[in-house]
Amino acid sequence: LVSYLSFPCRYFRWWFKKTCIEKKSAFIDLLCAVPLQQIYGCPLGGIGGGTITRGWRGEFCRWQLNPGVYHYETVIANQFTVCLRCKGQTVYQQVLSVERPSTLQGWNWGYCGHYAFYHALYPRAWMVYELPGQNVVLTCRQVSPVIPHDYKDSSLPVGVFIWEVENGRDEDVEVSIMFSLQNGMGTKEDKIGGHWNEPFTFERDGERVAGVLLHHCTPVNPFTLAISAREKAGTEVTHLTSFNPTGSGREVWQDLLQDGRLDSPTGKSSLTEKGEVTAAAVCASCRVPAREHGTLELALAWDMPCVHFGSKEKVHFRRYTRFFGSGGDAAPALSHYALMHYEEWERKIEAWQNPVLENSQLPSWYKSALFNELYFMTDGGTIWMEVPPDCSAKDLQGPAGAGLSHLFPFLREYGRFAYLEGQEYRMYNTYDVHFYASFALVMLWPKLQISLQYDIAVTVVNEDVQPRQYLMDGQTAPVKLKNVVPHDIGDPGDEPWQRVNAYLMHDTADWKDLNLKFVLQVYRDYYLTHDSLYLRDMWPVCQAVMESELKFDTDNDGLIENGGFADQTYDAWAVHGASAYCGGLWLAAVRMMCKMAEVLGDTEIQQKYADILSKGKEAFERMLWNGKYYNYDSSGSHTSSSIMSDQCAGQWFLGACGLDQGEFEVFPKSHVLSALRTIFEKNVLGFAGGTMGAVNGMRPDGVPDTSSVQSNEVWIGVVYALAATMIQEGMVEEGFRTAEGCYRTVWERLGMAFQTPEAYREKKVYRSLAYMRPLSIWSMQLALERQAGWAPPPPQPSQGPINP
Repeated sequence: LVSYLSFPCRYFRWWFKKTCIEKKSAFIDLLCAVPLQQIYGCPLGGIGGGTITRGWRGEFCRWQLNPGVYHYETVIANQFTVCLRCKGQTVYQQVLSVERPSTLQGWNWGYCGHYAFYHALYPRAWMVYELPGQNVVLTCRQVSPVIPHDYKDSSLPVGVFIWEVENGRDEDVEVSIMFSLQNGMGTKEDKIGGHWNEPFTFERDGERVAGVLLHHCTPVNPFTLAISAREKAGTEVTHLTSFNPTGSGREVWQDLLQDGRLDSPTGKSSLTEKGEVTAAAVCASCRVPAREHGTLELALAWDMPCVHFGSKEKVHFRRYTRFFGSGGDAAPALSHYALMHYEEWERKIEAWQNPVLENSQLPSWYKSALFNELYFMTDGGTIWMEVPPDCSAKDLQGPAGAGLSHLFPFLREYGRFAYLEGQEYRMYNTYDVHFYASFALVMLWPKLQISLQYDIAVTVVNEDVQPRQYLMDGQTAPVKLKNVVPHDIGDPGDEPWQRVNAYLMHDTADWKDLNLKFVLQVYRDYYLTHDSLYLRDMWPVCQAVMESELKFDTDNDGLIENGGFADQTYDAWAVHGASAYCGGLWLAAVRMMCKMAEVLGDTEIQQKYADILSKGKEAFERMLWNGKYYNYDSSGSHTSSSIMSDQCAGQWFLGACGLDQGEFEVFPKSHVLSALRTIFEKNVLGFAGGTMGAVNGMRPDGVPDTSSVQSNEVWIGVVYALAATMIQEGMVEEGFRTAEGCYRTVWERLGMAFQTPEAYREKKVYRSLAYMRPLSIWSMQLALERQAGWAPPPPQPSQGPINP
């Protein structure tokens, strides 16, 4: 008790030093949570080049251009404005925003929200404006290049806005859409001086794009924003190079009002003075005949090719620089490429999404959840970096990674990928959580999952013996031991990949789940991709982490024991002795070791783990099965009989890999079904009237387990995984009912669209907005595809024995 009481003191002392003395951000800031704003919509941008999120009212309100660092600023100058002209006269001019700001008061604000509608199906969104009294409807379709199995266009930092104009009038109307943008992200850096704008045109293959570049010249991670429109027959593009977004804006407004065009001055703007902010605008105009349609195409691109993390030690090149160069001058080419290729992107997006959307047996909330939860793939502080040209295999492998023979060519080809545990939990590739989220990666961008696994494997075989104090228990231990899986690959405020384990709460070398989750993912990835080179590279690493794990089987009964503290992903929920969660993961990993050994022809290891599995299965059933479900743990304490919603996590992965029945069965099918039915009855239907998903822990008498701060939470990503497990076991209706509670709570009742948290409680308490784990919903889709008869052909055993 004393050690846990002193945790707040240790944390506060560490937090004060970090934030007040070193002036850096805390990896988890328990004292300054990000406030909930119920405003977010679909983010813009591909994977790993930074994101700009627009709200459902059209505002530009969440910025992540510096890797892993978020700014929650609504920049009021960033707007779309419409001008309608009939017979040479302007009849209507309106900012398409419901805001009434204190700046730019020369503009016509306060669009009536009653006449606007928003829809999002990531990576696209639609805003419909029924212009009051004008008999004209505008639909803005927002498209980002997030395309499964695409490793080029999916990396691009661009978004396209296609404006469809429906003219219901009996006369022609001239329509102009003006896109205005401030130079910067609405932060104090916008006022440091030295920023400037310039007009540009870019022509290739007879197609021409025009707009304005906004050069944001910060000392670290400078970038260029580009607003542009496509010039084509009947479409004119004009611009305003620079205006003051903090003034009245009257000169901009009058310029557009006069003729539906902007002045289009030539030449660059002058550099901003200290304290001065600048903005620019581009305008696309076309004539739409009576009772017909017209289209205007605009784009936003941003180019921050070379980035430093917080330590500023190394320069990193983003993935898109492979295709567009790293000179900082790619914004015109990016804009042109986006405006020429968005139709192809949309065809690919529709081909991917339509089989789900057109399946009448799937509920509509699920279709929304499946695609919209994918926002975190790009907006999870995501980075996708190239391996530097001067980098050698040895640089990547570290002192002990020479056995990973395909690591270097693989990372050379596909780059390095990382995303945050959450926008508030700033650790990259947090592995106990990625275990759940990894289904989205392996199903949609499998090369990125394999790249991530190689990065983890390198850290497994290397070590960092520097001692440090851990905040939860105050003990001193090394940063990272050899042959154990790290918690994460680093903090964006430091130097990820180079310094791992930013997580300071516990010494995770003693965690029981991380090593197992590596083994489970290796076989799952192989099962879905058939990448045998990957399997051979990972096999020695799997053996090493399982050897490390074996020391946790203290009584040699084939089953590991937890250590009496919160030594797994539930890092505030203590476990004693054998446990349903870690014990189940252990047995699943042992089964997969047997299977991998069989595939690779390694009979000695296969026999070793077959013997462990035989003993371990018996011990697991004897110590944890109570006739209805698996007890939380074997301690015999007053909470050891709690019903854990995640008790079948091992079975979940076995089922995803076709190792859940017949000769491969680990957990008796009747026990799995009984446990899942008990969870459905108690943790789902018995909690909040069955409307909020599954609570993590429930006592047998139907009261939530309050023994820890996490046992009476609902973890959305865990619920999606539980639903997938139910679907795998044929409990499809129960699976949907379970997951629906989370979707309705987060996306509808709590207004947390595009910021799904890690957790909430029954009474409107939530924790850690915009979190990685809910990407596990893609395991539901895998389970549904298996139910429908789709499954990858089982991998074939190799003919010869593996080389030692």
